[in-house]
Amino acid sequence: MTDDTTQPAPHEGAERFNQARAAQSVAVLEDYAEMIDDLIAELGEARITDIAARMGVTHPTATKAVGRLKREGLAMSRPYRGVFLTEEGAALAARVRARHRVVVDLLVAVGVPQDTAEIDAEGLEHHVSDVTLRAFEAFLRRA
Repeated sequence: MTDDTTQPAPHEGAERFNQARAAQSVAVLEDYAEMIDDLIAELGEARITDIAARMGVTHPTATKAVGRLKREGLAMSRPYRGVFLTEEGAALAARVRARHRVVVDLLVAVGVPQDTAEIDAEGLEHHVSDVTLRAFEAFLRRA
């Protein structure tokens, strides 16, 4: 008799897909932290309505993402006010913004038009490793 509760051994490529899904989940948090930081700089606070509009998502989707930021200790909200980043959340937004700039600068340095580089960097910035980012920075210093 076989035990139907045992799980099959994971396929050797499964870990790569698990890492990609985890990276995508982090990328969403990073995008929201960066957007909240942008809205605070521009408007003095980030309301869920403004976050949803800028991110191109529904109000419930933005609420869910902000809830996750709060659970992670990256954001907080105040009654009758908007959403604010914690120190850790603001630091995350600054790191994401800096990574974005490096990726854009590299793409432009290799001949990608600025507007295309900005769009492409939005996806790449979340997935580039620290090792690769340092290599990009070293390349840009030599260029």
